[in-house]
Amino acid sequence: MTREAETPEAPETPLIEIDRPAAGVALVRIDPGPEGLMDAAAADALAGAVTALDADPGVRAVVLTGAVPGMFVRHYSLIELGATAEKVAASGRRFNDLSRPVKPAPFNACLDRIQASPKPWIAALNGWAMGGGFELALACDLRVALDGPWKFGLPEVRAGLLPGGGGTQRLTRLLGEARALDFVLRGRIVSPADADRLGLLSALVPEGGDVTSTALALAADLAALPRLGLAHAKRLVRTALDGTLEQGLAAERTLFVDTLTDPDTRALVARMAADADGRIDDAALEAAAGTVQALGTASEDGAA
Repeated sequence: MTREAETPEAPETPLIEIDRPAAGVALVRIDPGPEGLMDAAAADALAGAVTALDADPGVRAVVLTGAVPGMFVRHYSLIELGATAEKVAASGRRFNDLSRPVKPAPFNACLDRIQASPKPWIAALNGWAMGGGFELALACDLRVALDGPWKFGLPEVRAGLLPGGGGTQRLTRLLGEARALDFVLRGRIVSPADADRLGLLSALVPEGGDVTSTALALAADLAALPRLGLAHAKRLVRTALDGTLEQGLAAERTLFVDTLTDPDTRALVARMAADADGRIDDAALEAAAGTVQALGTASEDGAA
């Protein structure tokens, strides 16, 4: 097993472990303690891993899962949150002026880095993911979950809070306003099967199955694709609601043309055109898969 210390520039910490189970794929296991509670130290460690993996040309897709069976990340540490609340109260200030936003905490910054990464991140939900744990999963690009007795959700309103790690924003973009309002205002807690029915999952693994293997297979498929097109596609979808339709379409046109400057893309398009007389069919896609793998291997050799 490759420990995190062997990853370029990755900080040494027992909270994060990185393995390389397949070409182009990194497996990140987070272990925030026996209770599975996220805190600033775990967030900083994970953010360091994101930075290191972004800089590693040999990594094309990342799977994130919990190190403890039955536990992705249970939720954010209430002890740390309580200490923050006391400091905020002691300041005597109110924080309801949205023209003066609060700076991102380590947890916010970590999730923003995952979302902004040019590489796809897949959350392999192997157990409980509530509050901050669920927000961590929402920050990933895709989610695969193991069915079981655990729950996912954003119950913060039940404690007089609101989701503070991007839950209100990312869930709305995933589900739409009406369903996100129902989810957040009621502090809903759902089973993995319910999360799947809501459309939050790419796959639901039957109880007793191997969610990590399922996520790794998905990551391997993504890692086999030309990286520039994949990065641009992620960026466009992630920012689709940030501006007007016209702005989004202009960005799409621009980045589409940029993919044509990529040698891997040009080679792949030429191969598909030659094999299928310019048509895209099953045979052309199967042939392209082999071409993509060969291109990926050549690119990694060149980077090395």
